[in-house]
Amino acid sequence: MTRTVKLSCRNVWKVFGEDAGQLFEGGKVPSAETLDAGGYIGAVRGATLNVYEGEIFIIMGLSGSGKSTLVRCLTRLINPTMGEVLFDAQDLMQANSRELIEMRRHKMGMVFQHFALLPHRTVLGNVAFPLEIQGVDKRNREERALKVIDLVGLAGRENYYPRELSGGQQQRVGIARSLAVEPDVWFLDEPFSALDPLIRREMQGEFIRLQNVLHKTIVFITHDFDEAIRLADRIAIMKDGEIIQIGSPEELVLAPATDYVREFTQAIPRAKVVSAGAVMSPAASADYGQKVDRKARLGSLLARAADMEKGATFGVVENGAIVGELSRETVINAVADGGEEL
Repeated sequence: MTRTVKLSCRNVWKVFGEDAGQLFEGGKVPSAETLDAGGYIGAVRGATLNVYEGEIFIIMGLSGSGKSTLVRCLTRLINPTMGEVLFDAQDLMQANSRELIEMRRHKMGMVFQHFALLPHRTVLGNVAFPLEIQGVDKRNREERALKVIDLVGLAGRENYYPRELSGGQQQRVGIARSLAVEPDVWFLDEPFSALDPLIRREMQGEFIRLQNVLHKTIVFITHDFDEAIRLADRIAIMKDGEIIQIGSPEELVLAPATDYVREFTQAIPRAKVVSAGAVMSPAASADYGQKVDRKARLGSLLARAADMEKGATFGVVENGAIVGELSRETVINAVADGGEEL
C-alpha cells in the first residue's frame, strides 16, 4: 500500500550564531569542529524525515538533543539555516509570511507543554479563540468549539475559567483549542510532561482515543520512551542535533542502529514492545486451538499463555490467514526475563 507523505524535511540544519548561513556557501557542510571553533550551536544537523498521513510520528531525545528546534523548523516558527521543508509537497521555505500565517491558522494545530490559556476567558472562549482569529462568526465558532469540548471530555465545563480546572483539564482545553481549527497536521511538544504521573497516563489514554476517532497526522515530541512506545507508529531518536535512527518502537528495540539507541532502549521491557509477528516461527499447521493477531504485544498474551499446556502454540493471524506460530514458552520467557532470549 502506497503511503502519502504529509510532511517532510530534507537535510535541514539550524545553526545559531552570527552569519551562520555563510557556513553553507558553495554547498559546504560544516563539521562539528568548525561549529565549535566559530562559537556556533548546531541545534539541528542534517535532519531528513517523512511523516505519513494519519500516523503518529514521535521525535524523542534527551534535553538539548534538538527535537523542539526541529519541530519549530518544520512549522517555520524558526527558519532553518539550510534545507528543505515540504508540507503537502509545498516548499515552506518559499512561502511568504502571509502564506505561513494562513497555513498555521488553518492547517496546523499546536499544543505545547505550557498550556498558555487566556485566564480571563472561559473554556469556551479559549477553545473558540483561534476561530475568532480566523474571522469565523460567533455562532459558528462557538458551535465548533462546543463539539471539540465534548470530544475531549469537558462537556459541562465550557463556562469554567482556567483557574477552576485541574492541570489535566487545562491540558484538555489546550488540546481542544488546537483541534478547533481542524488541522491537517497536529504538532505536540511534550504536552503531558508537566502533569502528575496518573494524570499523564490518563491523558495518554485520552490521546489514543482521540486519534482513533480523528485519524490525524501527528508530530509528537517527548523524552519519555515509555510514552513513545505507547503512542507511536514510528519514532525518530535524536542526539546532538542529529537524527540517529527512525523506526517503529519494535525496530528500535530489536535492531538498534547504534550503541546510543541500544542504551536508550535497553530498560524497556521487550514484552511491552515486541509483537507476535516479530518472533513467530513458520506455521506447522493450518489449524490452531488459539490464535493471536500478528501485531499483538507479547505482554498482552501472558495470561493466555499461562493457561496453555506446555509445548502448546498460538496460531499467528494476519488479515484472517495463518502466517506463523508462536510457542507458549516464547511468550512466558519474554515476559519473565525481560526478553533477553529474543
